[in-house]
Amino acid sequence: MLTNLTINNYALIDALEIKFGSGFSVITGETGAGKSILLGAMSLLLGKRADSSVLKEKSKKCTIEGFFDIRRYGLEDFFSDNDIDFFDTLIIRREISASGRSRVFVNDSPSTLSVLKELSPLLSDIHSQHKNLELGNFSFQLKVTDAAAGTNSALLKYKKHFLAYKAKLSDLEKLRAEAEKSKADFDYFQYRFNELEAAEITEGEVKQIENELESLNHAEDIQKNLSHSFLLLQEEETSILPQIQAAHAAMLRIENFYTPAIELKNRLKSLEIEISDLSAEIETLAGDVQYNSALINEHTTRLDLLYQLMQKHKVDTDTALIEIKNTLENSLQNINSYDENILKLEQWVASAKEKVKIQAEKISKARQKVFPKIEKEITSLLFRLGMPDAKFIIARAESKMLTADGCDDIQFLFSANKNIAPQEISSVASGGEISRLMLSIKFLISKSTALPTIIFDEIDTGVSGDIADKMGDIMKLMSENMQVIDITHLPQIAAKADTHYLVYKEASNNSVASNIKILSNTERLNEIAKMLSGENITEAAIENAKVLMG
Repeated sequence: MLTNLTINNYALIDALEIKFGSGFSVITGETGAGKSILLGAMSLLLGKRADSSVLKEKSKKCTIEGFFDIRRYGLEDFFSDNDIDFFDTLIIRREISASGRSRVFVNDSPSTLSVLKELSPLLSDIHSQHKNLELGNFSFQLKVTDAAAGTNSALLKYKKHFLAYKAKLSDLEKLRAEAEKSKADFDYFQYRFNELEAAEITEGEVKQIENELESLNHAEDIQKNLSHSFLLLQEEETSILPQIQAAHAAMLRIENFYTPAIELKNRLKSLEIEISDLSAEIETLAGDVQYNSALINEHTTRLDLLYQLMQKHKVDTDTALIEIKNTLENSLQNINSYDENILKLEQWVASAKEKVKIQAEKISKARQKVFPKIEKEITSLLFRLGMPDAKFIIARAESKMLTADGCDDIQFLFSANKNIAPQEISSVASGGEISRLMLSIKFLISKSTALPTIIFDEIDTGVSGDIADKMGDIMKLMSENMQVIDITHLPQIAAKADTHYLVYKEASNNSVASNIKILSNTERLNEIAKMLSGENITEAAIENAKVLMG
Protein backbone atom coordinates (compact mmCIF):
# COMPACT_ATOMS: atom_id res chain seq x y z
CA MET A 1 0.00 0.00 0.00
CA LEU A 2 1.01 3.64 -0.42
CA THR A 3 2.64 4.90 2.80
CA ASN A 4 4.31 8.17 1.80
CA LEU A 5 4.00 10.62 -1.07
CA THR A 6 6.30 13.61 -1.62
CA ILE A 7 5.71 16.18 -4.37
CA ASN A 8 8.03 19.03 -5.34
CA ASN A 9 7.49 21.78 -7.93
CA TYR A 10 4.38 20.27 -9.50
CA ALA A 11 1.55 22.49 -10.82
CA LEU A 12 0.43 24.59 -7.81
CA ILE A 13 2.47 22.53 -5.34
CA ASP A 14 5.78 23.92 -4.08
CA ALA A 15 6.60 21.04 -1.77
CA LEU A 16 4.53 18.70 0.33
CA GLU A 17 4.76 15.31 1.99
CA ILE A 18 1.79 13.11 2.81
CA LYS A 19 1.78 10.03 5.02
CA PHE A 20 -0.94 7.48 4.30
CA GLY A 21 -2.20 4.73 6.55
CA SER A 22 -4.14 1.56 5.93
CA GLY A 23 -7.91 1.47 5.89
CA PHE A 24 -10.19 4.17 4.47
CA SER A 25 -8.85 7.68 3.80
CA VAL A 26 -10.68 10.61 2.27
CA ILE A 27 -9.34 13.78 0.66
CA THR A 28 -11.60 16.83 0.61
CA GLY A 29 -11.21 20.50 -0.22
CA GLU A 30 -12.89 23.35 -2.00
CA THR A 31 -13.22 23.32 -5.77
CA GLY A 32 -9.91 24.51 -7.25
CA ALA A 33 -7.94 23.83 -4.08
CA GLY A 34 -5.82 21.21 -5.83
CA LYS A 35 -7.47 17.82 -5.35
CA SER A 36 -7.19 17.06 -9.07
CA ILE A 37 -3.57 18.25 -9.01
CA LEU A 38 -2.83 15.75 -6.26
CA LEU A 39 -4.45 12.98 -8.33
CA GLY A 40 -2.40 14.08 -11.34
CA ALA A 41 0.81 13.76 -9.33
CA MET A 42 -0.18 10.27 -8.24
CA SER A 43 -0.93 9.36 -11.85
CA LEU A 44 2.54 10.55 -12.90
CA LEU A 45 4.08 8.45 -10.16
CA LEU A 46 2.26 5.41 -11.53
CA GLY A 47 3.31 5.81 -15.16
CA LYS A 48 1.41 8.63 -16.84
CA ARG A 49 3.46 10.52 -19.45
CA ALA A 50 4.69 13.98 -18.48
CA ASP A 51 6.11 17.17 -19.98
CA SER A 52 7.52 20.45 -18.70
CA SER A 53 4.04 22.02 -18.47
CA VAL A 54 3.60 20.37 -15.04
CA LEU A 55 6.47 22.37 -13.51
CA LYS A 56 5.41 25.14 -11.10
CA GLU A 57 8.76 26.91 -11.39
CA LYS A 58 9.98 26.35 -14.93
CA SER A 59 13.70 26.59 -14.09
CA LYS A 60 13.60 23.72 -11.58
CA LYS A 61 12.87 20.04 -11.97
CA CYS A 62 9.75 18.36 -10.63
CA THR A 63 10.13 15.36 -8.33
CA ILE A 64 7.39 12.99 -7.21
CA GLU A 65 8.30 10.10 -4.92
CA GLY A 66 6.16 7.38 -3.43
CA PHE A 67 6.86 4.71 -0.81
CA PHE A 68 4.85 1.48 -0.92
CA ASP A 69 4.64 -1.36 1.59
CA ILE A 70 4.58 -4.46 -0.63
CA ARG A 71 5.37 -7.22 1.86
CA ARG A 72 2.14 -9.19 1.45
CA TYR A 73 1.43 -8.96 -2.27
CA GLY A 74 3.65 -11.60 -3.90
CA LEU A 75 5.51 -9.23 -6.22
CA GLU A 76 8.91 -10.90 -5.90
CA ASP A 77 8.67 -12.58 -9.31
CA PHE A 78 8.03 -9.26 -11.06
CA PHE A 79 11.16 -7.74 -9.54
CA SER A 80 13.22 -10.83 -10.38
CA ASP A 81 11.96 -10.90 -13.97
CA ASN A 82 12.88 -7.22 -14.41
CA ASP A 83 16.24 -7.49 -12.61
CA ILE A 84 15.22 -5.07 -9.85
CA ASP A 85 16.23 -5.52 -6.22
CA PHE A 86 13.22 -6.45 -4.07
CA PHE A 87 12.65 -4.81 -0.69
CA ASP A 88 9.60 -4.79 1.59
CA THR A 89 9.38 -1.05 0.98
CA LEU A 90 9.23 -0.07 -2.68
CA ILE A 91 10.37 3.42 -3.69
CA ILE A 92 9.25 4.91 -7.01
CA ARG A 93 10.51 8.31 -8.12
CA ARG A 94 9.63 10.40 -11.18
CA GLU A 95 11.75 13.39 -12.18
CA ILE A 96 10.72 15.87 -14.90
CA SER A 97 13.39 18.35 -15.98
CA ALA A 98 12.82 21.90 -17.21
CA SER A 99 13.28 20.59 -20.76
CA GLY A 100 10.47 18.07 -20.24
CA ARG A 101 12.76 15.05 -20.02
CA SER A 102 11.35 12.42 -17.69
CA ARG A 103 13.31 9.91 -15.62
CA VAL A 104 12.05 6.90 -13.66
CA PHE A 105 13.70 5.32 -10.64
CA VAL A 106 12.57 2.10 -8.93
CA ASN A 107 14.26 1.41 -5.60
CA ASP A 108 16.74 4.20 -6.45
CA SER A 109 17.85 2.46 -9.66
CA PRO A 110 17.16 3.97 -13.10
CA SER A 111 14.26 2.25 -14.82
CA THR A 112 11.90 2.82 -17.76
CA LEU A 113 8.37 4.09 -18.17
CA SER A 114 7.34 0.76 -19.71
CA VAL A 115 8.49 -1.15 -16.60
CA LEU A 116 6.65 1.35 -14.40
CA LYS A 117 3.47 0.90 -16.43
CA GLU A 118 3.72 -2.88 -15.92
CA LEU A 119 4.34 -2.47 -12.19
CA SER A 120 1.66 0.16 -11.47
CA PRO A 121 -1.43 -2.07 -11.95
CA LEU A 122 0.04 -4.41 -9.34
CA LEU A 123 0.19 -1.54 -6.83
CA SER A 124 -2.84 0.64 -7.34
CA ASP A 125 -5.99 1.29 -9.31
CA ILE A 126 -6.73 4.98 -9.84
CA HIS A 127 -10.40 5.42 -10.65
CA SER A 128 -10.85 8.90 -12.08
CA GLN A 129 -14.25 10.33 -12.98
CA HIS A 130 -13.94 9.63 -16.71
CA LYS A 131 -13.39 5.93 -15.99
CA ASN A 132 -17.11 5.56 -15.31
CA LEU A 133 -17.38 5.54 -19.09
CA GLU A 134 -15.49 2.23 -19.08
CA LEU A 135 -18.63 0.51 -17.82
CA GLY A 136 -19.87 0.21 -21.38
CA ASN A 137 -16.51 -0.97 -22.68
CA PHE A 138 -16.26 -4.65 -23.68
CA SER A 139 -12.64 -4.90 -22.55
CA PHE A 140 -13.44 -3.54 -19.07
CA GLN A 141 -16.42 -5.84 -18.70
CA LEU A 142 -14.25 -8.80 -19.60
CA LYS A 143 -11.60 -7.75 -17.05
CA VAL A 144 -14.26 -7.59 -14.36
CA THR A 145 -15.49 -11.06 -15.28
CA ASP A 146 -11.97 -12.52 -15.31
CA ALA A 147 -11.19 -10.95 -11.92
CA ALA A 148 -14.33 -12.51 -10.42
CA ALA A 149 -13.75 -15.85 -12.15
CA GLY A 150 -10.07 -16.02 -11.20
CA THR A 151 -9.12 -16.64 -14.83
CA ASN A 152 -6.41 -13.96 -15.16
CA SER A 153 -3.55 -16.43 -14.84
CA ALA A 154 -5.11 -18.82 -17.36
CA LEU A 155 -5.82 -15.87 -19.67
CA LEU A 156 -2.17 -14.79 -19.59
CA LYS A 157 -1.06 -18.28 -20.64
CA TYR A 158 -3.75 -18.37 -23.31
CA LYS A 159 -2.68 -14.97 -24.70
CA LYS A 160 0.92 -16.15 -24.93
CA HIS A 161 -0.12 -19.21 -26.96
CA PHE A 162 -2.67 -17.22 -28.97
CA LEU A 163 -0.10 -14.60 -30.00
CA ALA A 164 2.32 -17.37 -31.01
CA TYR A 165 -0.47 -18.97 -33.06
CA LYS A 166 -1.32 -15.63 -34.71
CA ALA A 167 2.33 -14.99 -35.51
CA LYS A 168 2.66 -18.39 -37.20
CA LEU A 169 -0.63 -17.85 -39.01
CA SER A 170 0.75 -14.58 -40.34
CA ASP A 171 3.94 -16.40 -41.39
CA LEU A 172 1.82 -18.97 -43.21
CA GLU A 173 -0.13 -16.30 -45.09
CA LYS A 174 3.09 -14.57 -46.09
CA LEU A 175 4.61 -17.87 -47.20
CA ARG A 176 1.58 -18.66 -49.31
CA ALA A 177 1.74 -15.22 -50.93
CA GLU A 178 5.47 -15.60 -51.53
CA ALA A 179 4.93 -19.06 -53.00
CA GLU A 180 2.23 -17.76 -55.33
CA LYS A 181 4.41 -14.90 -56.53
CA SER A 182 7.56 -16.98 -56.73
CA LYS A 183 5.91 -19.72 -58.74
CA ALA A 184 4.76 -17.08 -61.20
CA ASP A 185 8.37 -15.87 -61.41
CA PHE A 186 9.89 -19.35 -61.62
CA ASP A 187 10.48 -19.40 -65.39
CA TYR A 188 12.01 -15.94 -65.29
CA PHE A 189 14.32 -16.87 -62.40
CA GLN A 190 15.29 -20.08 -64.19
CA TYR A 191 16.13 -18.22 -67.41
CA ARG A 192 18.33 -15.69 -65.59
CA PHE A 193 20.05 -18.43 -63.61
CA ASN A 194 20.72 -20.57 -66.70
CA GLU A 195 22.26 -17.58 -68.48
CA LEU A 196 24.66 -16.87 -65.61
CA GLU A 197 25.38 -20.55 -65.02
CA ALA A 198 26.27 -21.05 -68.67
CA ALA A 199 28.67 -18.11 -68.54
CA GLU A 200 30.79 -20.01 -65.95
CA ILE A 201 31.98 -16.78 -64.34
CA THR A 202 34.93 -16.92 -61.98
CA GLU A 203 35.73 -14.28 -59.38
CA GLY A 204 38.29 -11.70 -60.59
CA GLU A 205 37.96 -12.89 -64.17
CA VAL A 206 37.09 -9.48 -65.66
CA LYS A 207 40.13 -7.75 -64.18
CA GLN A 208 42.43 -10.60 -65.27
CA ILE A 209 41.17 -10.57 -68.88
CA GLU A 210 41.38 -6.77 -69.03
CA ASN A 211 45.03 -6.93 -67.94
CA GLU A 212 45.90 -9.73 -70.39
CA LEU A 213 44.14 -7.95 -73.26
CA GLU A 214 46.02 -4.75 -72.47
CA SER A 215 49.30 -6.65 -72.70
CA LEU A 216 48.35 -8.42 -75.93
CA ASN A 217 47.34 -5.16 -77.61
CA HIS A 218 50.74 -3.62 -76.72
CA ALA A 219 52.87 -6.72 -77.39
CA GLU A 220 55.19 -4.96 -79.88
CA ASP A 221 55.98 -2.08 -77.52
CA ILE A 222 56.45 -4.46 -74.60
CA GLN A 223 58.85 -6.73 -76.51
CA LYS A 224 60.83 -3.77 -77.90
CA ASN A 225 61.36 -2.19 -74.48
CA LEU A 226 62.15 -5.47 -72.74
CA SER A 227 64.84 -6.24 -75.38
CA HIS A 228 66.28 -2.76 -75.05
CA SER A 229 66.45 -3.14 -71.29
CA PHE A 230 68.27 -6.47 -71.66
CA LEU A 231 70.88 -4.91 -73.97
CA LEU A 232 71.45 -2.03 -71.57
CA LEU A 233 72.06 -4.42 -68.74
CA GLN A 234 74.29 -7.00 -70.45
CA GLU A 235 74.93 -7.11 -74.20
CA GLU A 236 76.16 -3.67 -75.35
CA GLU A 237 79.70 -2.35 -74.83
CA THR A 238 78.39 0.29 -72.44
CA SER A 239 76.04 -2.09 -70.62
CA ILE A 240 75.95 -2.14 -66.85
CA LEU A 241 76.92 -5.74 -66.09
CA PRO A 242 80.45 -5.78 -67.65
CA GLN A 243 81.28 -2.53 -65.87
CA ILE A 244 80.18 -3.93 -62.53
CA GLN A 245 82.25 -7.03 -63.19
CA ALA A 246 85.28 -4.83 -63.96
CA ALA A 247 84.75 -2.89 -60.76
CA HIS A 248 84.52 -6.17 -58.81
CA ALA A 249 87.90 -7.30 -60.32
CA ALA A 250 89.47 -3.99 -59.30
CA MET A 251 88.41 -4.52 -55.66
CA LEU A 252 89.93 -8.03 -55.77
CA ARG A 253 93.29 -6.54 -56.69
CA ILE A 254 93.49 -4.32 -53.62
CA GLU A 255 91.66 -6.26 -50.95
CA ASN A 256 94.84 -7.75 -49.47
CA PHE A 257 96.22 -4.38 -48.49
CA TYR A 258 93.07 -2.18 -48.38
CA THR A 259 90.47 -3.51 -45.94
CA PRO A 260 87.41 -1.43 -47.13
CA ALA A 261 87.78 -3.10 -50.55
CA ILE A 262 86.57 -6.39 -49.07
CA GLU A 263 83.07 -5.05 -48.28
CA LEU A 264 82.92 -3.15 -51.57
CA LYS A 265 83.89 -6.33 -53.44
CA ASN A 266 81.09 -8.28 -51.74
CA ARG A 267 78.53 -5.61 -52.47
CA LEU A 268 79.59 -5.43 -56.12
CA LYS A 269 79.33 -9.23 -56.36
CA SER A 270 75.77 -9.10 -54.96
CA LEU A 271 74.94 -6.39 -57.47
CA GLU A 272 76.45 -8.47 -60.31
CA ILE A 273 74.32 -11.49 -59.33
CA GLU A 274 71.11 -9.38 -59.03
CA ILE A 275 71.65 -7.71 -62.44
CA SER A 276 72.46 -11.08 -64.05
CA ASP A 277 69.20 -12.51 -62.66
CA LEU A 278 67.28 -9.41 -63.70
CA SER A 279 68.63 -9.43 -67.27
CA ALA A 280 67.90 -13.15 -67.59
CA GLU A 281 64.30 -12.62 -66.44
CA ILE A 282 63.85 -9.71 -68.87
CA GLU A 283 65.28 -11.83 -71.71
CA THR A 284 62.81 -14.63 -70.90
CA LEU A 285 59.85 -12.23 -70.73
CA ALA A 286 60.88 -10.66 -74.05
CA GLY A 287 60.90 -14.09 -75.63
CA ASP A 288 57.45 -14.92 -74.23
CA VAL A 289 55.69 -11.79 -75.48
CA GLN A 290 54.08 -12.32 -78.85
CA TYR A 291 51.23 -10.69 -80.69
CA ASN A 292 48.34 -13.22 -80.78
CA SER A 293 45.31 -12.01 -82.71
CA ALA A 294 43.33 -15.20 -82.02
CA LEU A 295 43.77 -14.82 -78.27
CA ILE A 296 42.89 -11.12 -78.52
CA ASN A 297 39.65 -12.02 -80.27
CA GLU A 298 38.90 -14.71 -77.68
CA HIS A 299 39.48 -12.33 -74.75
CA THR A 300 37.51 -9.54 -76.41
CA THR A 301 34.54 -11.83 -77.01
CA ARG A 302 34.62 -13.09 -73.41
CA LEU A 303 34.91 -9.58 -72.00
CA ASP A 304 32.01 -8.36 -74.14
CA LEU A 305 29.82 -11.15 -72.72
CA LEU A 306 30.76 -10.28 -69.13
CA TYR A 307 30.18 -6.55 -69.73
CA GLN A 308 26.76 -7.29 -71.21
CA LEU A 309 25.80 -9.42 -68.20
CA MET A 310 26.98 -6.75 -65.76
CA GLN A 311 25.02 -4.07 -67.59
CA LYS A 312 21.94 -6.29 -67.76
CA HIS A 313 22.00 -6.98 -64.03
CA LYS A 314 23.07 -3.41 -63.14
CA VAL A 315 26.30 -4.38 -61.35
CA ASP A 316 29.94 -3.53 -62.01
CA THR A 317 31.88 -6.61 -60.89
CA ASP A 318 31.98 -10.29 -61.76
CA THR A 319 31.70 -11.00 -58.02
CA ALA A 320 28.27 -9.34 -58.00
CA LEU A 321 27.20 -11.50 -60.97
CA ILE A 322 28.21 -14.61 -59.04
CA GLU A 323 26.19 -13.40 -56.02
CA ILE A 324 23.14 -12.84 -58.24
CA LYS A 325 23.50 -16.33 -59.65
CA ASN A 326 23.71 -17.80 -56.12
CA THR A 327 20.66 -15.79 -55.03
CA LEU A 328 18.69 -17.03 -58.02
CA GLU A 329 19.75 -20.58 -57.25
CA ASN A 330 18.53 -20.21 -53.65
CA SER A 331 15.26 -18.69 -54.87
CA LEU A 332 14.70 -21.60 -57.21
CA GLN A 333 15.42 -24.05 -54.39
CA ASN A 334 13.03 -22.16 -52.10
CA ILE A 335 10.29 -22.21 -54.73
CA ASN A 336 10.72 -25.94 -55.04
CA SER A 337 10.53 -26.31 -51.25
CA TYR A 338 7.53 -23.96 -50.70
CA ASP A 339 4.96 -26.74 -50.81
CA GLU A 340 6.82 -28.76 -48.19
CA ASN A 341 7.31 -25.71 -45.92
CA ILE A 342 3.69 -24.64 -46.32
CA LEU A 343 2.47 -28.12 -45.40
CA LYS A 344 4.62 -28.17 -42.26
CA LEU A 345 3.43 -24.71 -41.22
CA GLU A 346 -0.21 -25.58 -41.93
CA GLN A 347 0.09 -28.59 -39.63
CA TRP A 348 1.69 -26.45 -36.87
CA VAL A 349 -0.98 -23.73 -37.21
CA ALA A 350 -3.83 -26.26 -37.15
CA SER A 351 -2.42 -27.89 -34.02
CA ALA A 352 -1.82 -24.53 -32.33
CA LYS A 353 -5.33 -23.34 -33.19
CA GLU A 354 -6.84 -26.44 -31.65
CA LYS A 355 -4.82 -25.93 -28.46
CA VAL A 356 -5.76 -22.26 -28.06
CA LYS A 357 -9.38 -23.12 -28.86
CA ILE A 358 -9.40 -25.67 -26.03
CA GLN A 359 -7.81 -23.10 -23.68
CA ALA A 360 -10.34 -20.45 -24.74
CA GLU A 361 -13.24 -22.82 -24.13
CA LYS A 362 -11.95 -23.66 -20.62
CA ILE A 363 -11.68 -19.95 -19.82
CA SER A 364 -15.16 -19.37 -21.26
CA LYS A 365 -16.65 -22.10 -19.07
CA ALA A 366 -15.00 -20.61 -15.98
CA ARG A 367 -16.36 -17.18 -16.91
CA GLN A 368 -19.88 -18.45 -17.54
CA LYS A 369 -19.81 -20.38 -14.28
CA VAL A 370 -19.31 -17.15 -12.33
CA PHE A 371 -21.97 -15.12 -14.21
CA PRO A 372 -24.76 -15.92 -11.67
CA LYS A 373 -22.50 -14.99 -8.75
CA ILE A 374 -21.54 -11.65 -10.33
CA GLU A 375 -25.15 -10.86 -11.21
CA LYS A 376 -26.33 -11.74 -7.70
CA GLU A 377 -23.61 -9.74 -5.90
CA ILE A 378 -23.96 -6.67 -8.09
CA THR A 379 -27.76 -6.74 -7.76
CA SER A 380 -27.43 -7.11 -4.00
CA LEU A 381 -25.03 -4.18 -3.77
CA LEU A 382 -27.27 -2.03 -5.94
CA PHE A 383 -30.15 -2.85 -3.58
CA ARG A 384 -28.05 -1.61 -0.67
CA LEU A 385 -27.34 1.54 -2.68
CA GLY A 386 -30.99 2.46 -3.02
CA MET A 387 -31.86 0.62 -6.22
CA PRO A 388 -34.28 -2.12 -5.09
CA ASP A 389 -35.59 -2.82 -8.58
CA ALA A 390 -32.21 -2.88 -10.32
CA LYS A 391 -31.41 -5.77 -12.59
CA PHE A 392 -27.90 -6.65 -13.73
CA ILE A 393 -27.32 -9.36 -16.34
CA ILE A 394 -24.27 -10.59 -18.22
CA ALA A 395 -25.09 -11.46 -21.82
CA ARG A 396 -22.68 -13.75 -23.60
CA ALA A 397 -22.29 -14.80 -27.23
CA GLU A 398 -19.71 -16.91 -29.01
CA SER A 399 -17.09 -14.78 -30.76
CA LYS A 400 -17.04 -15.10 -34.52
CA MET A 401 -13.35 -15.82 -34.24
CA LEU A 402 -10.77 -16.36 -31.53
CA THR A 403 -9.24 -13.18 -30.11
CA ALA A 404 -6.56 -12.39 -27.56
CA ASP A 405 -9.38 -12.34 -24.97
CA GLY A 406 -10.72 -15.76 -25.85
CA CYS A 407 -13.97 -16.78 -27.52
CA ASP A 408 -16.49 -14.70 -25.55
CA ASP A 409 -18.43 -11.58 -26.52
CA ILE A 410 -19.63 -10.27 -23.16
CA GLN A 411 -21.96 -7.37 -22.47
CA PHE A 412 -23.22 -6.01 -19.15
CA LEU A 413 -26.93 -5.20 -19.28
CA PHE A 414 -28.66 -3.02 -16.68
CA SER A 415 -32.05 -1.72 -15.72
CA ALA A 416 -32.88 0.41 -12.69
CA ASN A 417 -36.64 0.12 -12.90
CA LYS A 418 -39.38 -2.48 -12.84
CA ASN A 419 -40.84 -3.74 -16.06
CA ILE A 420 -37.91 -2.44 -18.09
CA ALA A 421 -35.71 -5.08 -19.65
CA PRO A 422 -31.97 -4.74 -18.98
CA GLN A 423 -30.16 -2.91 -21.75
CA GLU A 424 -26.65 -1.77 -22.61
CA ILE A 425 -25.48 0.38 -19.68
CA SER A 426 -24.58 3.63 -21.42
CA SER A 427 -28.01 3.84 -23.05
CA VAL A 428 -30.12 3.51 -19.89
CA ALA A 429 -28.08 4.50 -16.79
CA SER A 430 -27.96 8.02 -15.33
CA GLY A 431 -24.79 9.54 -13.86
CA GLY A 432 -25.74 8.60 -10.32
CA GLU A 433 -26.70 5.07 -11.36
CA ILE A 434 -23.40 4.61 -13.20
CA SER A 435 -21.51 5.79 -10.10
CA ARG A 436 -23.28 3.24 -7.90
CA LEU A 437 -22.88 0.50 -10.46
CA MET A 438 -19.16 1.22 -10.84
CA LEU A 439 -18.61 1.20 -7.08
CA SER A 440 -20.41 -2.14 -6.86
CA ILE A 441 -18.16 -3.56 -9.57
CA LYS A 442 -15.02 -2.19 -7.91
CA PHE A 443 -16.15 -3.76 -4.63
CA LEU A 444 -16.62 -7.09 -6.40
CA ILE A 445 -13.15 -6.87 -7.96
CA SER A 446 -11.55 -5.93 -4.64
CA LYS A 447 -12.75 -9.21 -3.14
CA SER A 448 -11.17 -11.20 -5.97
CA THR A 449 -7.77 -9.54 -6.29
CA ALA A 450 -4.84 -8.80 -4.03
CA LEU A 451 -4.55 -5.18 -5.16
CA PRO A 452 -2.92 -3.10 -2.38
CA THR A 453 -4.56 0.27 -3.06
CA ILE A 454 -7.53 1.78 -4.85
CA ILE A 455 -7.93 5.53 -5.32
CA PHE A 456 -11.35 6.94 -6.15
CA ASP A 457 -11.76 10.39 -7.66
CA GLU A 458 -15.33 11.46 -6.86
CA ILE A 459 -16.87 8.13 -7.77
CA ASP A 460 -19.85 9.49 -5.85
CA THR A 461 -20.78 11.90 -8.66
CA GLY A 462 -24.53 12.20 -9.05
CA VAL A 463 -25.50 10.87 -5.61
CA SER A 464 -26.23 12.44 -2.24
CA GLY A 465 -27.96 11.88 1.09
CA ASP A 466 -28.70 8.32 2.11
CA ILE A 467 -27.19 6.85 -1.09
CA ALA A 468 -23.92 8.66 -0.40
CA ASP A 469 -23.97 7.26 3.13
CA LYS A 470 -24.37 3.74 1.79
CA MET A 471 -21.57 4.26 -0.76
CA GLY A 472 -19.39 5.30 2.15
CA ASP A 473 -20.29 2.08 3.96
CA ILE A 474 -19.22 0.02 0.94
CA MET A 475 -15.89 1.86 0.64
CA LYS A 476 -15.35 1.37 4.35
CA LEU A 477 -16.03 -2.36 3.90
CA MET A 478 -13.59 -2.49 0.97
CA SER A 479 -10.89 -0.91 3.15
CA GLU A 480 -10.88 -3.96 5.42
CA ASN A 481 -8.94 -5.84 2.72
CA MET A 482 -7.12 -3.01 0.92
CA GLN A 483 -6.13 0.62 1.24
CA VAL A 484 -8.92 2.87 -0.05
CA ILE A 485 -8.32 6.56 -0.76
CA ASP A 486 -11.32 8.59 -1.92
CA ILE A 487 -11.37 12.16 -3.20
CA THR A 488 -14.89 13.27 -2.37
CA HIS A 489 -17.15 16.27 -1.98
CA LEU A 490 -19.78 14.42 0.06
CA PRO A 491 -19.83 14.74 3.87
CA GLN A 492 -21.64 11.41 4.24
CA ILE A 493 -18.62 9.63 2.74
CA ALA A 494 -15.98 11.79 4.42
CA ALA A 495 -17.50 10.94 7.80
CA LYS A 496 -16.77 7.23 7.29
CA ALA A 497 -13.01 7.68 6.90
CA ASP A 498 -10.31 6.47 9.23
CA THR A 499 -8.14 9.40 8.12
CA HIS A 500 -9.29 12.72 6.68
CA TYR A 501 -7.00 14.92 4.54
CA LEU A 502 -7.78 18.50 3.56
CA VAL A 503 -6.39 20.11 0.42
CA TYR A 504 -6.20 23.90 0.62
CA LYS A 505 -4.57 26.89 -1.04
CA GLU A 506 -2.13 29.33 0.53
CA ALA A 507 -1.28 32.74 -0.89
CA SER A 508 2.12 34.35 -0.25
CA ASN A 509 4.46 36.72 -2.10
CA ASN A 510 2.14 37.08 -5.07
CA SER A 511 2.06 33.30 -5.42
CA VAL A 512 -0.56 30.65 -4.73
CA ALA A 513 0.35 27.10 -3.66
CA SER A 514 -1.71 24.02 -2.87
CA ASN A 515 -1.07 22.13 0.34
CA ILE A 516 -2.55 19.22 2.29
CA LYS A 517 -2.85 18.26 5.94
CA ILE A 518 -4.32 15.54 8.13
CA LEU A 519 -7.27 16.82 10.12
CA SER A 520 -7.59 16.34 13.84
CA ASN A 521 -10.94 15.17 15.20
CA THR A 522 -12.02 18.77 15.89
CA GLU A 523 -10.84 19.99 12.48
CA ARG A 524 -12.53 17.06 10.84
CA LEU A 525 -15.82 17.82 12.58
CA ASN A 526 -15.67 21.43 11.38
CA GLU A 527 -14.72 20.39 7.83
CA ILE A 528 -17.65 17.97 7.55
CA ALA A 529 -19.98 20.62 8.98
CA LYS A 530 -18.63 23.05 6.40
CA MET A 531 -19.31 20.49 3.66
CA LEU A 532 -22.90 20.32 4.95
CA SER A 533 -23.68 24.02 5.35
CA GLY A 534 -21.06 26.03 3.48
CA GLU A 535 -18.66 28.67 4.80
CA ASN A 536 -21.01 29.76 7.58
CA ILE A 537 -21.02 26.73 9.84
CA THR A 538 -24.25 26.42 11.82
CA GLU A 539 -24.92 24.61 15.05
CA ALA A 540 -27.24 22.33 13.14
CA ALA A 541 -24.44 21.47 10.75
CA ILE A 542 -22.13 20.68 13.69
CA GLU A 543 -24.74 18.41 15.22
CA ASN A 544 -25.39 16.77 11.85
CA ALA A 545 -21.64 16.23 11.38
CA LYS A 546 -21.44 14.57 14.80
CA VAL A 547 -24.25 12.20 13.82
CA LEU A 548 -22.52 11.34 10.53
CA MET A 549 -19.24 10.65 12.32
CA GLY A 550 -21.00 8.37 14.79
